[in-house]
Amino acid sequence: MTKDDLFFLYDDTETTRTRFVSFVGQTNRFDLGITTTERFYGKLLVFNIQSNRFAIIGEDDLEEPGYLEHVYGISEEEAAELKQFLYTLL
Repeated sequence: MTKDDLFFLYDDTETTRTRFVSFVGQTNRFDLGITTTERFYGKLLVFNIQSNRFAIIGEDDLEEPGYLEHVYGISEEEAAELKQFLYTLL
């Protein structure tokens, strides 16, 4: 396959800012990468380095019941700790 065989929907390059943070809550240790970009309407790209899962997260997502549990495969208690931290970023 060559480049000419591909139909690109987009192919952009952007300067981003990424923060790496590790913290221990009452139930779990979190090792996260948090990328700020212009692409996702002010939302953050948050990736869990331990589980290799990521999500695009904004305040509306944090208010969605069960969202963090689903995307990161974590318990309700772990999600509550993660949510508390993520609210400090938004």
